[in-house]
Amino acid sequence: MMRFHGYFRSSSSYRCRIAFNLKGLTPAFVPVHLVKDGGQQKSAAYRALNPQGLVPTLEVDGLVLTQSPAILEWLDETHPEPRLLPQDAAERAAVRAFCAVIACEIHPLQNLRTLQYLETAYGQGPDGKEAWCQRWIGEGLASCEALLAKRPPTRFAFGDAPGMAEIYLIPQFFSAKRFKVDTSAMPRLTEIAAACDTHPAFAAAHPSQQPDAE
Repeated sequence: MMRFHGYFRSSSSYRCRIAFNLKGLTPAFVPVHLVKDGGQQKSAAYRALNPQGLVPTLEVDGLVLTQSPAILEWLDETHPEPRLLPQDAAERAAVRAFCAVIACEIHPLQNLRTLQYLETAYGQGPDGKEAWCQRWIGEGLASCEALLAKRPPTRFAFGDAPGMAEIYLIPQFFSAKRFKVDTSAMPRLTEIAAACDTHPAFAAAHPSQQPDAE
């Protein structure tokens, strides 16, 4: 029995939903609203499960997994078909580097607690927070575009089937649209996003399709 604690607009939750869909898994969903009640992720009950007070959290038969990279790697190791990472070690490293640009360089600077801190500590309103996100999301995605420009063109980022790279990219592209980031100079990423739009695993994982969507 899998129980997945997440939030419809959370990029890291979105990543996991795509992976579940690609693997054909349907965990029971437990919504954790990141704004309501002062942030349900901050409650004592949720922190007992996930001491960081972040989403997502995955419960599997008494095992508790946190942090989307760990959840995604666990999924690929325990449910190996279809593969999310290439078999070739050099290709795996290239995919992980691409994903790390998003997970390590972009996402921490645009997540909710960072934006809340910009508001409370530095008095930034919606315009200031949007400009902040445009700077860091735009710069990071431009790096992803440059990484893929060195590779032969394929339907998806690292081959003809979607995998870990798309799992990271598509939620970040969703955030880019939300914060009005100019992606016109990113044709390769735009092509990959368009290919994912037609894939049922990605369509079903979209924030607008979630039971807690607002």
